[in-house]
Amino acid sequence: MATLAFTKGHGTGNDFVVVADPDGELDLSDAQIAALCDRHFGIGADGLLRVVRSTAIDEGADAAASGAEWFMDYRNADGSKAEMCGNGTRVFARYLTDTGLASIDEGLRIGTRAGVKTLTRSDRGFEVDLGVFTVDADETLVRAKGLPVARPGVGIDVGNPHVVVALSSDAELDGLDLVYQPVLDPAPRHGANVEFVVPADPLVRDGVGAIRLRVFERGVGETLSCGTGVAAAALAVRHWAGAAAPDHWIVDTPGGTLGVRVSDGRVFLSGPASLVFTGEVALA
Repeated sequence: MATLAFTKGHGTGNDFVVVADPDGELDLSDAQIAALCDRHFGIGADGLLRVVRSTAIDEGADAAASGAEWFMDYRNADGSKAEMCGNGTRVFARYLTDTGLASIDEGLRIGTRAGVKTLTRSDRGFEVDLGVFTVDADETLVRAKGLPVARPGVGIDVGNPHVVVALSSDAELDGLDLVYQPVLDPAPRHGANVEFVVPADPLVRDGVGAIRLRVFERGVGETLSCGTGVAAAALAVRHWAGAAAPDHWIVDTPGGTLGVRVSDGRVFLSGPASLVFTGEVALA
């Protein structure tokens, strides 16, 4: 039976199996990835990051043409492909820089299915430019276990799709049972991550907004943190708050605190990234 070398990493508790495959020789099935990410019978993770050169994966052609040497092939815990992962980009950057595969001194460009993302160092660890974002004008009704009635949510796209729902209190947020997947109406064609947020009181202090959230990730379930979800939640609250809303946000997740800033129509996410251990595992 073949063995697979891996590294385990996380960004504010959003954890990943990192696999180096520079020349694109691995062909992991959805079932194999699900087995690796299984928390009882595998390594355990919210997803898998395959480190592959952009020239060695069909989806990396545009990234390679733009000069991004490395492509982040992100797969959810069930093996399904995802466009992007905000926390994953920071773990990916940490892996590349710690192993000497890349330098971040003048910005590190990595390919994703949502385009090339640029990472730099920040006071929080790493900051990723998630790019332009869109706010959906139409509401989505969200039903979740623990909420007595459906709540309206706003669609936010930051390279992958999100629906953000505002709740009235910490008690309401803590009372959600996210073992069960929230139901969206209308259901997005490719699904969406769902964020439930509670604004701080006061919402803004010293020009910085603050919110708290929990998130249900498609293909995964509830996670301790979701980088793009954090950005989407801040953007949604900023949208609801109107023209006077700040461009800088602090977002508390069950796994830790992340920073979000908006500049020139782009959204940036900052936070830590850790590599926890390395090992080898039998590949089923």
